[in-house]
Amino acid sequence: MPSSRTGRPPVQRPVRRPAASRPSRDHPLRRAYVNAKRAWDRPLTAYYLIAGGSFLITVLGLVMVYSASQITALQMSLPGSYFFRKQLLAAVIGGVLLLVASRMPVKLHRALAYPILAGAVFLMALVQVPGIGMSVNGNQNWISLGGSFQIQPSEFGKLALVLWSADLLARKQDKNLLNQWKHMLVPLVPVAFLLLGLIMLGGDMGTAIILTAILFGLLWLAGAPTRLFVGVLSITATLGVILIKTSPNRMARLACIGATEPRSGGADCWQAVHGIYALASGGIFGSGLGASVEKWGQLPEAHTDFIFAVTGEELGLAGTLSVLALFAALGYAGIRVAGRTEDPFVRYAAGGVTTWITAQAVINIGAVLGLLPIAGVPLPLFSYGGSALLPTMFAVGLLIAFARDEPAARAALSLRQPRFGRKRAGGAARDRGPRRWNTMRRRAPTARPSGER
Repeated sequence: MPSSRTGRPPVQRPVRRPAASRPSRDHPLRRAYVNAKRAWDRPLTAYYLIAGGSFLITVLGLVMVYSASQITALQMSLPGSYFFRKQLLAAVIGGVLLLVASRMPVKLHRALAYPILAGAVFLMALVQVPGIGMSVNGNQNWISLGGSFQIQPSEFGKLALVLWSADLLARKQDKNLLNQWKHMLVPLVPVAFLLLGLIMLGGDMGTAIILTAILFGLLWLAGAPTRLFVGVLSITATLGVILIKTSPNRMARLACIGATEPRSGGADCWQAVHGIYALASGGIFGSGLGASVEKWGQLPEAHTDFIFAVTGEELGLAGTLSVLALFAALGYAGIRVAGRTEDPFVRYAAGGVTTWITAQAVINIGAVLGLLPIAGVPLPLFSYGGSALLPTMFAVGLLIAFARDEPAARAALSLRQPRFGRKRAGGAARDRGPRRWNTMRRRAPTARPSGER
């Protein structure tokens, strides 16, 4: 062994190894991702998304109704806040309905299915009685309540179809009857076609499209085979083509898809084109709240069917993307509630409501963007119209009630610290862990643990 200058043996120093990189879990982005995923998987995520998303959509809708309707009200020699006050009153009543629906037990929801369906059918038939029904924009689907208040019974037909169909399919599933195609179609499809026929008597094809979407969503949830789907879809598509071909107004709306000039191929596309003008002039952050130009008489139905265009003009791309994000969160939460429950009624009802709100939002926004024909349907929770707002808020209350009724959500709510008194104990012990399913369709006999945190 070589010696040092002092004659002592050299000191053995440990070999310095290169510093190992930190585990990826310590990376800030990785930690943020893990924390976000953990928060997203919490039992009350769907509850907060539904309650918060619907609240924000409604509040933003009230703001935009006030902004978009001022000029229309002044042109009609009415106060500038006329439409806003009516929408605010409907939102307050709808909020009460939402709270009532969110606190009602599932058994009571099922008990209300048949009375709501009978009432909706009666009112929709009453619309066609001369002297009672009213025609608005060429559609005979309104009933006057006196003064300036009107009601559109077909909007309540959506809620009636969802509740009644969910109860019907749940009872048939309990008896193992959904494996037979005749039990899956009867009486679901005939009753749905009855509602569609009453709606089409008034000429409201937009609402008929929404009911058709709800029907197909329920059939998918019930596990309808592909050939059954194709058969019902073929019949519906054939009837739709006949109804469009026999109506010059509907053919003109179809011709306005993607139009860039007010007159396109002989069709009057004024509304569709000015909706595009409003979106295009908004830019990234918009021209400012209340500063829309198109609402000064250029854009028809600025506070109802085309309120999304005014939102894009005043709040820009940021505002429209925010609205889309809120609807996407609401749709995801509804799918999550329907996918994690073991109660068939809750699954069908939650899936039906989610299909209703999502399909109506897609059809409305697609028409404003020029991607779909103008169907005359309002943007849920956002556009002006109490008849559309009240049943939609009740339906959102259903989703909130279902989200609270999940086993894991009940356990989390029971462990909360109450405002007064001690924390309630024993909730987690009473409730078992949550269960989830891979699909929202009709379930297999066995379940798997959800893995919720």
